[in-house]
Amino acid sequence: MVEPLPSRAERLARARNIWIATVRPDGRPHLVPVWFVWTGDKLYACISPRSVKGRNLTANPNVALALEDGTRPVICEGRARLVDRPWPAEVVRLFEEKYDWQIAGDATYSALVEVTPRKWLAW
Repeated sequence: MVEPLPSRAERLARARNIWIATVRPDGRPHLVPVWFVWTGDKLYACISPRSVKGRNLTANPNVALALEDGTRPVICEGRARLVDRPWPAEVVRLFEEKYDWQIAGDATYSALVEVTPRKWLAW
């Protein structure tokens, strides 16, 4: 018997890293892996606000994200926004459970990004 493939939500919940593509002011793409959590149909990542991706998101909130698995891709096109503090308790808890990371006290990765998906691609 063949076991069913995990759903997109299951894969997003289990994956350790996701690649995020942002757009520089001159139109060039910037692509890096980040830790993330998935909850309530949104993706969340903690970033340094002074990083390239942080500066890019301030100027242009459009992003693309992809799980690392190139055999069975899961790709998201969406819109990002910085979340004001206090951060949602559920998101803080999920980062603690998944990565053993207290995001609320991290001085370097002090910006929480929420991505609202617009389009999903998977095969």
